[in-house]
Amino acid sequence: MKHKKYSHQDAISRQQALKKLGKYAALTALGTFIILNPKKAQAQSPPNPGDSPW
Repeated sequence: MKHKKYSHQDAISRQQALKKLGKYAALTALGTFIILNPKKAQAQSPPNPGDSPW
């Protein structure tokens, strides 16, 4: 694989970088909230986790 030389034409501004970072942060926060939603986690857990039928 050939290494591509960095050129200033490929660079983005600080403002564009912050916008991209903000989008990734928002998606990460949303995904984390969906995965770790307390109501769903509570609904999926057994009523008495210590009681085992076997």
